[in-house]
Amino acid sequence: MTDWIFAFVHLFLLLGVLGYAFVSLAKGQVLRFLTIILLLALYYLLVLHKAVRKEIARRRSLKK
Repeated sequence: MTDWIFAFVHLFLLLGVLGYAFVSLAKGQVLRFLTIILLLALYYLLVLHKAVRKEIARRRSLKK
């Protein structure tokens, strides 16, 4: 249960940061937008990518 809560809180925070990036872009702050997007991509690659690939493999194995 706590994993789901953590996942949803994490998802909402990431969506909030992504929304902030696009608001910054709309205000003409391109450098801030690019910095946030770059840091989010780096965060995904360094922290989340391995877990996402594991979960995809786990779900595929359940379907077989």
